[in-house]
Amino acid sequence: MADDLRINVDELRRRMDSGEDVLFIDTRNPQAWESSSQKLPEAVRIPNDALEQHLSEIPRNKPVVTYCT
Repeated sequence: MADDLRINVDELRRRMDSGEDVLFIDTRNPQAWESSSQKLPEAVRIPNDALEQHLSEIPRNKPVVTYCT
């Protein structure tokens, strides 16, 4: 994966603090998601193995941050 497609937590925080609207996608598998007490309330849940099927649903007008455990 190209480095310019990755950002660290500090960069994400800086962008969010400056008002940038970011879409979070939680890519954890259903078992990991269900067993976790850590969930971002506004995150969209799309398991990693289903991302390709949902590409048309992901907005192209804002940054997207995917995360998993």
